Amino acid sequence: MSAPEVGAHALETLVAAAAAAPSMHNSQPWRFRTDPASRTIGIRTVAGRATPLSDPRRRAQHLAIGAAVFNLRVAAAEAGWEPVVELLPDPCDPGLLATVALHPGPADRSRHPRLYDAIAQRRSSRLPFTGRPVPEAIVAEMASGARAEGAGLYLPDIVGTRRLLAVTAEAERRNHLDEARTRESRSWIVPPGTGPYGIPVTALGPRDARERMPLRDFTGASRTRPVPALPFERHAQLALVCTGHDRPADWLRAGQALERVLLLATAHGVRTSALYQALEWPDLRGALLRGRPGHAQFLIRFGYGPQGPPTPRAAVAEVTWK
Repeated sequence: MSAPEVGAHALETLVAAAAAAPSMHNSQPWRFRTDPASRTIGIRTVAGRATPLSDPRRRAQHLAIGAAVFNLRVAAAEAGWEPVVELLPDPCDPGLLATVALHPGPADRSRHPRLYDAIAQRRSSRLPFTGRPVPEAIVAEMASGARAEGAGLYLPDIVGTRRLLAVTAEAERRNHLDEARTRESRSWIVPPGTGPYGIPVTALGPRDARERMPLRDFTGASRTRPVPALPFERHAQLALVCTGHDRPADWLRAGQALERVLLLATAHGVRTSALYQALEWPDLRGALLRGRPGHAQFLIRFGYGPQGPPTPRAAVAEVTWK
């Protein structure tokens, strides 16, 4: 059976799926170029969507672009194409981070009967989880998904989990003391309905009444609204996405691995959220693995609980260029 034609509507569907990927502070740091003649979609970064204090090397931007690439792969495979990815395709154009060519033929290994639906269902949950452990079979599938993308998934035991939470809490403490970083993160908090970028203030969620779960406090000391306190799960489940090397191409692969893990979790009804603060401080980032080989890229909290509210996305026309 021949592959379907890539028309304007099909390309819009692929871009919309890619743009549903997670990004730091919902910054959506991507632009897509669609070329129907060559059946290729290019993805580049947007300088104005950077967070220079917390992401000076733009590693988080690369992670976001990698996640968008994975979504595009899933959507293309669902539509009957074989997506062929090239990372960092043009040394003379460092802002072009990836291209995805749509080839006729069998869909790639990112195809999964429930992953495409999970793209629209996935969202971060900053709410308390129940504490019911996620079954080992699901966790193993998440780890296998990361390996399939050239990354690893470190799953700490109870002692390791406490250590990772302590390192994250130290990063959160530093962020609170750094007025410039607080201003930067606060600038991404927006009133609901004001635009497609940033995190609506209504999506921030509560703080942990037991002060065990170091979720990011975007508002800092000068809160514009009362932040409720609720008890979070006593025993958190964490997963740390890691890579063997720490180059821009590795960050892009880590982003694909991250999104594969998040979508697999979503497909199984597992909620996820980011504990990213320690990744923003070089010494604390190194402390996350503490002697283990590799480089930490993203820390995930996962479990069962309520689904988090959606964050807005820019229209397809706004994130594409000719």
